[in-house]
Amino acid sequence: MLQDIVDFLMKFGPWGLFVHSMIDAIIFPIPALFLQVPLSLVNPSDAFLLATVGYIGCLIGTPIGYFIGKFLGNSILYKILKKEWVESATTMFQKNGDTAVLIGSFTPIPFKVFTILSGALNFPLWRLMLYAALGRAAKFYLVGGLIYFYGQAAEKMVHNASMYLFAIAVPLIVLFLFFRRRLRKKKAAKTAAAEAAAASAAEETAQEQSAASVTAEESSSDTPIRATTPASHT
Repeated sequence: MLQDIVDFLMKFGPWGLFVHSMIDAIIFPIPALFLQVPLSLVNPSDAFLLATVGYIGCLIGTPIGYFIGKFLGNSILYKILKKEWVESATTMFQKNGDTAVLIGSFTPIPFKVFTILSGALNFPLWRLMLYAALGRAAKFYLVGGLIYFYGQAAEKMVHNASMYLFAIAVPLIVLFLFFRRRLRKKKAAKTAAAEAAAASAAEETAQEQSAASVTAEESSSDTPIRATTPASHT
Protein backbone atom coordinates (compact mmCIF):
# COMPACT_ATOMS: atom_id res chain seq x y z
CA MET A 1 0.00 0.00 0.00
CA LEU A 2 2.79 2.43 0.89
CA GLN A 3 4.59 1.66 -2.35
CA ASP A 4 1.33 2.38 -4.18
CA ILE A 5 1.37 5.86 -2.63
CA VAL A 6 4.95 6.39 -3.82
CA ASP A 7 4.02 5.23 -7.32
CA PHE A 8 1.04 7.59 -7.29
CA LEU A 9 3.19 10.54 -6.22
CA MET A 10 5.71 9.76 -8.96
CA LYS A 11 3.06 10.56 -11.56
CA PHE A 12 3.16 14.19 -10.43
CA GLY A 13 6.90 14.59 -10.95
CA PRO A 14 8.51 17.40 -8.91
CA TRP A 15 5.24 18.15 -7.11
CA GLY A 16 4.99 14.54 -6.06
CA LEU A 17 8.54 14.67 -4.69
CA PHE A 18 7.70 17.90 -2.86
CA VAL A 19 4.74 16.26 -1.12
CA HIS A 20 6.70 13.09 -0.40
CA SER A 21 9.59 15.04 1.13
CA MET A 22 7.23 17.08 3.26
CA ILE A 23 5.32 14.10 4.68
CA ASP A 24 8.61 12.20 5.03
CA ALA A 25 9.55 14.73 7.74
CA ILE A 26 6.14 14.34 9.38
CA ILE A 27 4.77 10.81 9.37
CA PHE A 28 5.29 8.89 6.09
CA PRO A 29 7.56 5.88 6.75
CA ILE A 30 9.18 5.65 3.29
CA PRO A 31 12.08 8.14 2.85
CA ALA A 32 11.85 10.66 -0.01
CA LEU A 33 15.06 9.17 -1.42
CA PHE A 34 12.95 6.36 -2.91
CA LEU A 35 11.14 8.88 -5.09
CA GLN A 36 14.01 11.31 -5.68
CA VAL A 37 16.18 8.63 -7.28
CA PRO A 38 13.76 7.24 -9.91
CA LEU A 39 12.51 10.72 -10.82
CA SER A 40 16.08 11.98 -11.25
CA LEU A 41 17.07 8.98 -13.35
CA VAL A 42 14.30 9.77 -15.85
CA ASN A 43 16.17 12.95 -16.76
CA PRO A 44 19.53 13.36 -14.95
CA SER A 45 19.81 17.00 -16.07
CA ASP A 46 16.91 17.77 -13.68
CA ALA A 47 18.60 16.09 -10.72
CA PHE A 48 19.62 19.31 -8.97
CA LEU A 49 16.18 20.84 -9.53
CA LEU A 50 14.54 17.79 -7.97
CA ALA A 51 17.02 17.89 -5.08
CA THR A 52 16.00 21.50 -4.42
CA VAL A 53 12.30 20.64 -4.56
CA GLY A 54 12.77 17.77 -2.13
CA TYR A 55 14.91 19.90 0.16
CA ILE A 56 12.29 22.66 0.37
CA GLY A 57 9.54 20.12 1.02
CA CYS A 58 11.56 18.62 3.86
CA LEU A 59 12.16 22.02 5.47
CA ILE A 60 8.44 22.81 5.33
CA GLY A 61 7.54 19.45 6.87
CA THR A 62 10.12 19.64 9.66
CA PRO A 63 8.29 22.15 11.92
CA ILE A 64 5.01 20.30 11.34
CA GLY A 65 6.59 17.10 12.64
CA TYR A 66 8.04 19.09 15.52
CA PHE A 67 4.64 20.36 16.67
CA ILE A 68 3.09 16.91 16.28
CA GLY A 69 5.68 15.67 18.75
CA LYS A 70 5.13 18.67 21.02
CA PHE A 71 1.38 18.16 21.29
CA LEU A 72 1.02 14.38 20.85
CA GLY A 73 4.30 13.12 22.32
CA ASN A 74 6.56 10.45 20.87
CA SER A 75 4.08 7.58 21.33
CA ILE A 76 2.91 8.14 17.75
CA LEU A 77 6.34 7.03 16.50
CA TYR A 78 5.85 3.51 17.81
CA LYS A 79 2.70 3.20 15.69
CA ILE A 80 4.37 4.05 12.38
CA LEU A 81 8.04 3.05 12.75
CA LYS A 82 10.24 0.25 14.00
CA LYS A 83 10.66 0.15 17.76
CA GLU A 84 14.46 -0.10 17.53
CA TRP A 85 14.64 3.08 15.41
CA VAL A 86 12.64 5.04 17.97
CA GLU A 87 14.60 3.70 20.93
CA SER A 88 17.93 4.33 19.21
CA ALA A 89 17.00 7.94 18.40
CA THR A 90 15.63 8.51 21.92
CA THR A 91 18.90 7.29 23.45
CA MET A 92 20.86 9.67 21.20
CA PHE A 93 18.61 12.54 22.22
CA GLN A 94 18.99 11.86 25.92
CA LYS A 95 22.79 11.97 25.58
CA ASN A 96 22.99 15.05 23.36
CA GLY A 97 20.12 16.54 21.40
CA ASP A 98 22.37 18.52 19.06
CA THR A 99 24.39 15.46 18.09
CA ALA A 100 21.22 13.41 17.64
CA VAL A 101 19.66 15.82 15.15
CA LEU A 102 22.87 16.44 13.24
CA ILE A 103 23.74 12.77 12.91
CA GLY A 104 20.09 11.89 12.35
CA SER A 105 20.14 14.00 9.21
CA PHE A 106 22.58 11.54 7.66
CA THR A 107 21.60 8.15 9.13
CA PRO A 108 19.26 5.60 7.55
CA ILE A 109 16.87 6.23 10.48
CA PRO A 110 13.83 8.11 9.06
CA PHE A 111 14.18 11.81 9.79
CA LYS A 112 10.61 12.07 11.10
CA VAL A 113 11.86 10.25 14.21
CA PHE A 114 14.04 13.25 15.00
CA THR A 115 11.49 15.94 14.10
CA ILE A 116 8.81 14.39 16.32
CA LEU A 117 11.24 13.59 19.14
CA SER A 118 12.52 17.17 19.03
CA GLY A 119 9.03 18.44 19.77
CA ALA A 120 8.28 15.78 22.37
CA LEU A 121 11.52 16.49 24.26
CA ASN A 122 11.29 20.31 23.90
CA PHE A 123 14.39 20.65 21.75
CA PRO A 124 14.64 24.25 20.43
CA LEU A 125 12.86 24.51 17.07
CA TRP A 126 15.35 26.97 15.59
CA ARG A 127 18.21 24.54 16.22
CA LEU A 128 16.24 21.68 14.70
CA MET A 129 15.64 23.81 11.60
CA LEU A 130 19.31 24.80 11.39
CA TYR A 131 20.59 21.23 11.66
CA ALA A 132 17.90 19.94 9.31
CA ALA A 133 18.86 22.59 6.76
CA LEU A 134 22.50 21.49 6.89
CA GLY A 135 22.00 17.74 7.03
CA ARG A 136 19.16 17.37 4.57
CA ALA A 137 20.84 19.68 2.06
CA ALA A 138 23.90 17.45 2.10
CA LYS A 139 21.79 14.35 1.59
CA PHE A 140 19.49 15.66 -1.15
CA TYR A 141 22.25 17.35 -3.12
CA LEU A 142 24.70 14.46 -2.80
CA VAL A 143 22.16 12.15 -4.43
CA GLY A 144 21.25 14.81 -6.99
CA GLY A 145 24.91 15.46 -7.80
CA LEU A 146 25.71 11.78 -8.31
CA ILE A 147 22.83 11.33 -10.74
CA TYR A 148 23.52 14.63 -12.52
CA PHE A 149 27.15 13.76 -13.23
CA TYR A 150 26.97 9.97 -13.63
CA GLY A 151 23.45 9.43 -14.93
CA GLN A 152 22.15 5.87 -14.90
CA ALA A 153 25.50 4.61 -13.62
CA ALA A 154 24.84 6.43 -10.33
CA GLU A 155 21.90 4.20 -9.42
CA LYS A 156 24.09 1.69 -7.58
CA MET A 157 26.22 4.45 -6.06
CA VAL A 158 23.20 6.19 -4.57
CA HIS A 159 22.33 3.24 -2.36
CA ASN A 160 25.66 3.65 -0.58
CA ALA A 161 25.56 7.45 -0.63
CA SER A 162 24.00 7.72 2.82
CA MET A 163 26.69 5.51 4.32
CA TYR A 164 29.48 7.48 2.63
CA LEU A 165 27.92 10.73 3.80
CA PHE A 166 27.50 9.32 7.29
CA ALA A 167 31.13 8.18 7.42
CA ILE A 168 32.37 11.62 6.35
CA ALA A 169 29.90 13.77 8.26
CA VAL A 170 29.97 12.13 11.69
CA PRO A 171 33.67 12.83 12.42
CA LEU A 172 33.18 16.42 11.25
CA ILE A 173 30.12 16.80 13.45
CA VAL A 174 31.95 15.38 16.46
CA LEU A 175 34.84 17.80 15.93
CA PHE A 176 32.45 20.72 15.50
CA LEU A 177 30.59 19.90 18.72
CA PHE A 178 33.86 19.32 20.59
CA PHE A 179 35.32 22.71 19.66
CA ARG A 180 32.01 24.46 20.22
CA ARG A 181 31.82 23.01 23.73
CA ARG A 182 35.39 24.13 24.43
CA LEU A 183 34.62 27.66 23.25
CA ARG A 184 31.51 27.76 25.42
CA LYS A 185 33.49 26.62 28.46
CA LYS A 186 36.15 29.28 27.85
CA LYS A 187 33.50 31.93 27.41
CA ALA A 188 31.72 30.82 30.58
CA ALA A 189 35.01 30.86 32.51
CA LYS A 190 35.80 34.39 31.29
CA THR A 191 32.31 35.57 32.19
CA ALA A 192 32.55 34.02 35.64
CA ALA A 193 35.97 35.60 36.21
CA ALA A 194 34.69 39.01 35.09
CA GLU A 195 31.66 38.74 37.36
CA ALA A 196 33.85 37.70 40.29
CA ALA A 197 36.20 40.64 39.68
CA ALA A 198 33.27 43.06 39.45
CA ALA A 199 31.76 41.68 42.66
CA SER A 200 35.12 41.96 44.45
CA ALA A 201 35.59 45.55 43.26
CA ALA A 202 32.08 46.45 44.36
CA GLU A 203 32.70 44.92 47.77
CA GLU A 204 35.97 46.85 48.19
CA THR A 205 34.24 50.08 47.18
CA ALA A 206 31.47 49.44 49.68
CA GLN A 207 34.00 48.76 52.42
CA GLU A 208 35.90 51.96 51.59
CA GLN A 209 32.70 53.99 51.64
CA SER A 210 31.71 52.43 54.95
CA ALA A 211 35.12 53.19 56.47
CA ALA A 212 34.96 56.78 55.21
CA SER A 213 31.51 57.18 56.70
CA VAL A 214 32.67 55.89 60.09
CA THR A 215 35.68 58.22 60.04
CA ALA A 216 33.46 61.18 59.23
CA GLU A 217 31.14 60.34 62.09
CA GLU A 218 34.03 60.03 64.54
CA SER A 219 35.46 63.37 63.42
CA SER A 220 32.09 65.00 63.88
CA SER A 221 31.69 63.66 67.41
CA ASP A 222 35.18 64.88 68.44
CA THR A 223 34.61 68.51 67.35
CA PRO A 224 33.93 70.76 70.49
CA ILE A 225 30.71 72.66 70.55
CA ARG A 226 31.19 76.38 71.29
CA ALA A 227 28.73 77.91 73.71
CA THR A 228 27.31 81.24 72.66
CA THR A 229 26.90 83.90 75.42
CA PRO A 230 24.02 86.26 74.90
CA ALA A 231 25.12 89.91 74.58
CA SER A 232 24.21 92.19 77.50
CA HIS A 233 22.42 95.45 76.84
CA THR A 234 23.02 98.50 79.08
